[in-house]
Amino acid sequence: MKPIRICILLMALFLPGRIDAQHIYFSAVGIADYPGWKNDLILPAHDAEDMYDLYNTNTNVSSVLFTDSSAKKKRILSETKKLFSKAGKNDIVILFFSGHGYPGGFVAYDGFLTYDEIRQLFSGCKAKNKMIFADACFSGDIRDKSGGGFKDPKNDIMLFLSSRDNEFSIESPKLRNGFFTTCLLRSLKGGADLNLDRTITAKELFQAVSSGVAKLSQNKQHPVMWGNFDNDMPVMIWK
Repeated sequence: MKPIRICILLMALFLPGRIDAQHIYFSAVGIADYPGWKNDLILPAHDAEDMYDLYNTNTNVSSVLFTDSSAKKKRILSETKKLFSKAGKNDIVILFFSGHGYPGGFVAYDGFLTYDEIRQLFSGCKAKNKMIFADACFSGDIRDKSGGGFKDPKNDIMLFLSSRDNEFSIESPKLRNGFFTTCLLRSLKGGADLNLDRTITAKELFQAVSSGVAKLSQNKQHPVMWGNFDNDMPVMIWK
């Protein structure tokens, strides 16, 4: 069976971090079952659940999970902003979204999440290191093309996006997760930790995930990473 092209938006898994980080604040969103049936997807709820479970195997995490009908726009925005507002200067904040995307934002269960609204989730967050992982069609369009990053009033946010702004993100019924999330999970579990130091850097993650997605998609999908950050910035520190 051929892979199914879908507009899944895994907004992201976002994981900004430093060696001295004290705590991780993680919000996972995955929507496969939209109202009606015409817009339904297959795997995004699994994507969010598996990312949520992965992060909660670490010992220093506070997290929220929204899937399918629980992933309503107002709830995502209010609970995620409340969670992120608890982060201190050296903490890590992460947003992960999987579901439909469009050129301008992500699609919650009951409405559109614009890039401006997503940006506001971080406006009251004190953390220096912030990240978004998004598995969605056209997710590369989130970049602020004038400055090369998704601009926050206080800090840049590192973006790791499943596809270029003119590409679909792909899922296959043969897999539990979309192509991007499959490779992301594998890499964060240790597949990208080539020097075995239990710390996965931005550069290590990009290299592992991008090559894995290119292979799975037969070179039809290309993850992109943008933002003002050091290549050696940790995106996972296993404790």
